[in-house]
Amino acid sequence: MKPTEKEKVISHLFKKHRNEISHAMPRHLKSKILDDLFKTSKERVSFLSWMSFGGGALATVLALIMAFQFGKMSAIGSGGQTLTEEVVSSHVRSLMSSQHLSDVVSTDQHTVKPWFEGKIDFGPNVKDWAKDGFPLIGGRLDYVDGRATAALVYKSNQHVINVLQHPAAGADSSEPRLRTVRGYQIFSWTKDGMIYWAVSDVNAADLQKFVYLWL
Repeated sequence: MKPTEKEKVISHLFKKHRNEISHAMPRHLKSKILDDLFKTSKERVSFLSWMSFGGGALATVLALIMAFQFGKMSAIGSGGQTLTEEVVSSHVRSLMSSQHLSDVVSTDQHTVKPWFEGKIDFGPNVKDWAKDGFPLIGGRLDYVDGRATAALVYKSNQHVINVLQHPAAGADSSEPRLRTVRGYQIFSWTKDGMIYWAVSDVNAADLQKFVYLWL
């Protein structure tokens, strides 16, 4: 059976993170995941057969499937550190040159938002907060959490703020949550079926002011 797109993402996650997982999954947890897998989809079971891994690796795959299934790898869940690192890496890449920062350069939200049409399968929420000290300067396509993501670029004095967003089906709205990784501040939250990440080296208080404009 040909693997689905979600299965390909799970396979990619296994290959990417297998060296980071050094402990075996508890037996009771493995049993619960297997029960859930068999109940929810025969396709998932076929995928496990397709992967054809040994017992220890299978436990790792199951851990990743559970994380993928229940949102544990989102920046909102308790296991969101890996995704948070991914968001920070996206931000760092964008700062490498002006070509990395924006695919469309504009301070007009009515120019930036239409630019994404036909490039992603959702309409991003694009705002200009210039009057509040956070002007929009452009946007770009990115790839976060295994899917195409809209990245909006803002300025706060000499600091760049990246806001990444894509749909989060079934997710309840949540208050912004702050993490600090490699000296960067990252707020993550969900609202109206979308998940957002705001990341910058600006101080946490100023970034919080920016984030609360979105709520």
